[in-house]
Amino acid sequence: MGYSFMGAAHSQAWRTAPRFFDLPLAPQLTALVGRNDSAARAAAAKLGWDSVHTDWRELIERDDIDVVDICSPGNTHAEIAIAALEAGKHVLCEKPLANTVAEAERMAEAASLAAARGVYSMCGFTYRRTPALALAKRMVDDGRLGTIRHVRAQYLQDWLSDENAPMTWRLDKSKSGSGSLGDIGAHSIDAAQWITGRTISGVSAMLETFVKERPIGGEMVGLGGHGAVGDDVPRGKVTVDDAAIFSARFGGPAHDGGPHDNGAASDGGPIGVFEATRFALGRKNAMRVELNGTLGSVAFDFEDMNVLQYYGAADGPDAGFRRIMVTEPSHPYVGNWWPTGHGLGYEHGFTHQVVDFVTAIAEGRQPEPSFADALQVQKVLEAVEASAAADSRWQSV
Repeated sequence: MGYSFMGAAHSQAWRTAPRFFDLPLAPQLTALVGRNDSAARAAAAKLGWDSVHTDWRELIERDDIDVVDICSPGNTHAEIAIAALEAGKHVLCEKPLANTVAEAERMAEAASLAAARGVYSMCGFTYRRTPALALAKRMVDDGRLGTIRHVRAQYLQDWLSDENAPMTWRLDKSKSGSGSLGDIGAHSIDAAQWITGRTISGVSAMLETFVKERPIGGEMVGLGGHGAVGDDVPRGKVTVDDAAIFSARFGGPAHDGGPHDNGAASDGGPIGVFEATRFALGRKNAMRVELNGTLGSVAFDFEDMNVLQYYGAADGPDAGFRRIMVTEPSHPYVGNWWPTGHGLGYEHGFTHQVVDFVTAIAEGRQPEPSFADALQVQKVLEAVEASAAADSRWQSV
């Protein structure tokens, strides 16, 4: 459901996955849903879908639909996902899972009930499927970094840095839930928890909205606001954050179902620093993660996505960071693609997501990240907002 940026990325992935991977089930692009009939039909023809609906409820009622892929704005996720799961459809839902914790809890409950019937769901945190990040996760799991002490995560973009960039649904809290925090910061939160195997137990945060109003239906004029929009152009109020920064304490192992340490350092959990902004001039998609442990460190930047930086303490102080080209057949996902040294791109993460999702469904097991995993991310987002509203006071998750 949806056919713009994410819809196109998902469509490409559904088409490509069975051509490069031996899938246990064969995906068929049966129906696309969009509110504008003519635009949806044009998108369906371009992206390879067989039919079109303008009402998602019609899709849910079809007996020939087994999987529903939700790529619509966040305020629609809960209603569609719950209805699809109750109708016996497997669900892939884009991140963040919902706009509120209450919505995410309802979705996670529906997912749990559906899983008991063999109907599965997954949230689309696709950066997990970037080979270099997946390699970092493998190295942590293998103990090559020892005990993790520090987590540093940034997600830097600049596409909203022009104050005359027009209003979009991403700037309306009623539709998007939050701004840079949920749109891109959610990826950093999920990646950090996934790689370390620990959940965030508390945060201290600050949010900022740099541009309070934006032209409605206007055009991008002048980088950094050097252009001008006439006084007669109506402006809409921006109701989300433009930037988010927060410190965090990691508690117990992720998804263990037990109590967290409530922000204390009793179990020696790592500490973290997070930043998300769409106002970092010159940074286009710098999704960065660095972990420092007792035996080594890894560092990743999506703007150099086929590379992982690794430092091993045993190599000695003169060794410095080693640049690993993550293009070997032994690296996660890479063996199904090109010869060594021929890198992958942004779209491949979505293909890997389809591979993992379809394989899990065929094997009758819960795909990851589950809605429960995504609910944990939603709780961190809510805690960040609560802390920022309380002058950065420490907020337990």
